[in-house]
Amino acid sequence: MEVRKMKERFIQKFQELYGKGGGIRAYFAPGRVNLIGEHTDYNGGHVFPCALTLGTYGIVRDREDRKLRFYSMNFESLGIIETSLDDLVPDEAANWTNYPKGVMWAFEKRGYKLAHGMDILIYGNIPSGSGLSSSASLEVLTGLMLKDTFGFENLTMVEVALIGQDAENNFNGCNCGIMDQFASAMGKKDHAIFLDTNTLNYEYAPVILKDAKIVITNSKVKHSLVDSAYNDRRNECETALKELQAELPIHSLGELTQEEFELHKEAIKDPVRQRRAKHAVYENQRTIRAVEALRENDVELFGRLMNESHQSLKEDYQVSCREIDILVDMAQAMPGVLGSRITGGGFGGCTVSIVRNDAVDGFISQIGKTYQEKVGHEAEFYVVDIGDGAKII
Repeated sequence: MEVRKMKERFIQKFQELYGKGGGIRAYFAPGRVNLIGEHTDYNGGHVFPCALTLGTYGIVRDREDRKLRFYSMNFESLGIIETSLDDLVPDEAANWTNYPKGVMWAFEKRGYKLAHGMDILIYGNIPSGSGLSSSASLEVLTGLMLKDTFGFENLTMVEVALIGQDAENNFNGCNCGIMDQFASAMGKKDHAIFLDTNTLNYEYAPVILKDAKIVITNSKVKHSLVDSAYNDRRNECETALKELQAELPIHSLGELTQEEFELHKEAIKDPVRQRRAKHAVYENQRTIRAVEALRENDVELFGRLMNESHQSLKEDYQVSCREIDILVDMAQAMPGVLGSRITGGGFGGCTVSIVRNDAVDGFISQIGKTYQEKVGHEAEFYVVDIGDGAKII
């Protein structure tokens, strides 16, 4: 459904819920897929995500009081969830609204005062728990809403991304890096973002896949990063970094080459922590090489580096799972598949594959059939386009 028709449908639903009149505004923030560079963003390394045309829509109208009313078309059974700007605290009963509330809390913490409440309707077409960053999309959407509603014109979209990350870390308790919010806020159509998470320096790289498509496969195994071993991995890397700092003048694992890591890895006393740090260092170098390969139109090398990335995420970082490995193993064995890997935080979610155009239909039918036989439930497939970042619609 085109954006204009979707907007009309959402506004109609909004008016059914909250009544007509007033200045109703509409916004969109995309989800993202990371092509390569996984679990490097909180280790000071490089990432290479792109924004999708899937994402989260928001319809908003100002109130004269301090009430906040939220409604999600994805969770209609929850009805309207009501709270207030005076009650911006995490609450299990608040369910999904903890994400927009967290962003409001982070705005206020920075001195961006929210002068009045709002009525808000949300609809997302990113599958929940898929690893395509539905939470970051909702956070960036909220940040853009607040920036526009309250006239915070000096606030850049990079700052909106950082506020979203702060909300996720310190309000919702997931110690994520900056990549997801950055990709949602700063995406550019037909480009991926080569982002140095240590400095936030970035450049747009055209994603020109001659005769090939990006195919995302949803394992339909849901993860929740807050409840998973995500924070454990981050803590393991932070401890490994401290051990290396006894020998090296570094601020992040992303500063190391593979050779430097191999020379000093014995400073990391625990073999598990050593493997975690190895992934962070090697994955960062893989990402730098992968972007160079894409610039040189060497899509085959890009695909091989994706395959290596999955191997490292499976064995050294241990964030894959049986269902994802089944999908990746099948994909990598198929003719016409240039590369395939897990994407996102891990422990379920999605794979991303580069598939030649003439192999896409066979990829979907063959992997879909075999996956259901092996796992007992269906996978979902999305042949995706790369879209722009968050916007007013």
